[in-house]
Amino acid sequence: MKRPRLLAVALALPLFGAVSGVAVPAASAQPAGPVTEFNVLARDGESVAAAQKAVRDAGGTVVETNTAVGLITATAPASGFAERVSANRAVFGAAKAKAIGSAPKEGKREKPDAVEKEGRGSVSHKAAANKPVGTDPLDDQLWGLKSTRSDLARTKQAGDKRVKVGIIDTGVDGSHPDIAPNFDKADSRNFTKDIVADVNGTVVDGPCEFRGCVDPVDHDDNGHGTHVAGTIAAAANGFGVSGVAPNVTLVNVRAGQDSGYFFLQPTVDALTYSGDAGLDVVNMSFYVDPWLYNCRSNPADSAAEQAEQRTIIEATTRALNYAHRKGVTMVVALGNQHDELAAPHDDVTSPDYPANGTHPRKIDNSSCFSLPVEGPHTIGVGSFGPSQAKADYSNYGTEQISVSAPGGYFRDGYGTPWYRTVENEILSTYPRNVGVAAGNIDAAGNVTPAGVALGIQKATAADGRVGYYQWLQGTSMATPHATGVAALIISQYGKKTGNSISMDPDAVQRVLEGTAAPIACPVPRTVDYLKEGRDASFTATCVGDTSFNGFYGHGAVDAYSAVTRGSAFLR
Repeated sequence: MKRPRLLAVALALPLFGAVSGVAVPAASAQPAGPVTEFNVLARDGESVAAAQKAVRDAGGTVVETNTAVGLITATAPASGFAERVSANRAVFGAAKAKAIGSAPKEGKREKPDAVEKEGRGSVSHKAAANKPVGTDPLDDQLWGLKSTRSDLARTKQAGDKRVKVGIIDTGVDGSHPDIAPNFDKADSRNFTKDIVADVNGTVVDGPCEFRGCVDPVDHDDNGHGTHVAGTIAAAANGFGVSGVAPNVTLVNVRAGQDSGYFFLQPTVDALTYSGDAGLDVVNMSFYVDPWLYNCRSNPADSAAEQAEQRTIIEATTRALNYAHRKGVTMVVALGNQHDELAAPHDDVTSPDYPANGTHPRKIDNSSCFSLPVEGPHTIGVGSFGPSQAKADYSNYGTEQISVSAPGGYFRDGYGTPWYRTVENEILSTYPRNVGVAAGNIDAAGNVTPAGVALGIQKATAADGRVGYYQWLQGTSMATPHATGVAALIISQYGKKTGNSISMDPDAVQRVLEGTAAPIACPVPRTVDYLKEGRDASFTATCVGDTSFNGFYGHGAVDAYSAVTRGSAFLR
């Protein structure tokens, strides 16, 4: 098992929160200013109804309530409301969520921790070999599929439709020919609303594409969630690619903005919905904005920022605990900051929302947390490349890692023809609308020269269906490989009752970790990545032994081993 620490997650705005021994700001004058959206968290042990009354008494209007966690969305005048509502004993904390109706000033902004897209090296185009039954035409390019031995596992267990996998991400393109056969639109939800611009007028998601600024549940304007979904469960349908668990059901549980931000209310809503809807596994390849690390009392942060982070910890902890109690296995990316999570680097990217608010912070491991991976009941996944070398960007360390998986490593294979080629990354499903917006696909559906340079691929079926595929790397890409194996474990060993299958998340974790293929630390144990063009901050030392270490955890996830000998870990 990983070595867990206290948990927490991040929210997106100035917040006032009470904790034991910390004074709540005195109630201010009557709220004033433009109407603003707030998140209000009820105190543990107090009723949600009392917190709702506190909102109204402080001059706010309740818009939405997550009763499972006690998180309330409210609108109120911008100034004074947070202080007034936080002074009520029924309230743990309150935070501004976002200003309403600001005008954009500049082009669309990317989240600083967006998945690294290094794939601008050479692309080789090998002829596809004849495929055995159960694999798809592009699967020969999926080295991750072979690394996890999914191609072998599916001869015994390809996944059960009754196993539902939630994609907590930027959305899922349910119309993609590789996604559509396994996509459950009825159970899918979108908990986000497009944010045109932040309070400074900086573009966030840009103009709304759909009425009401809420995207349909089968839509993805970012591409990240669709890529993740394809790796987990693209259908083995004789077309395009197939996933690690090609027969399980995919459910879009959207918590990410088009721009890639993940804020508190949508994330909490997605987690509690996953429990209430009976989802078996969720994939979480993100951290919750705006704090890369949530610190209880970092001296570099203002009093309000410190209170914000303490409240974030409480809200997210409740949501993760709730999902776990409901039987949800939660698989989480370890992160792409090349940090040893027991001794992280300084944080120079927080808070990342709204624009122009970042300030450098030294991170104290005892009171600062990377979230959600350092939350309770999470399975942390690190990333390696085709050679099984730890990817340069991947976070590591024995505190939080559970297993490792193929996540892509563009600079793998130094000194060989594979070095700096996109084929070192992970190929998966790509929404056409995202490709068109990026200039990688033209209006007629052809891959453009820019797309060719990035290795974008197009597949056309005899009946005219068209699918697109892109290469990406990150712990975001490693995590869905582990999620797919977890889905196969539940398919194989879960308790079957009518139209559902269930399995204790702790039992799923035992099988996932127990059947992983052990990988020893490299020799020497310290890897500097200098010859690959990285600076000294990427230098990493592997601690532990072959059975468990900071680079690989319990080892590389192994689908075939999981479905053939996993029962040994259930006794």
